[in-house]
Amino acid sequence: MEIFNLISPEFVFAHMKAANKKTVLQELSDKAALLTGLTPARIFDTLDERERLGSTGMGRGIAIPHGHLDGVERITGGFAQLSAPVDFESIDEQPVDLIFLLLAPLGAGADHLKALARVSRLLHNQSLCDKLRAAADAAALYALLTEPTASPQAA
Repeated sequence: MEIFNLISPEFVFAHMKAANKKTVLQELSDKAALLTGLTPARIFDTLDERERLGSTGMGRGIAIPHGHLDGVERITGGFAQLSAPVDFESIDEQPVDLIFLLLAPLGAGADHLKALARVSRLLHNQSLCDKLRAAADAAALYALLTEPTASPQAA
């Protein structure tokens, strides 16, 4: 599964402003609603419910909020580079500034897990994360994320 199959240039954001985790999730829900046709409230509620189970902040300034939603036709992803890091209750207690959102159909169990694993592998590449943090605009972020050499192929 390649990253370009998960995200589109319209759902990549540079220098997003957010005061906290809740506003990040609200902003991403608003933007995801435009792509999925679902309501922002429904998307936010799904993401918030998942966060209550445990933070999706995986450490090193990275979070991968995700959830299953009825009405999502395919696994849909988005990416945001925040203008300033926010507390995301991450595993390492460090604030987050790189966020990859994943929304999956209700029946996408294994595919959803494969997408999460792929995104996680991609964002474990410290060099790539440094470039993502330094990127000036959404087009540069999208190019970095979808670059074929961004991370090794899944085994």
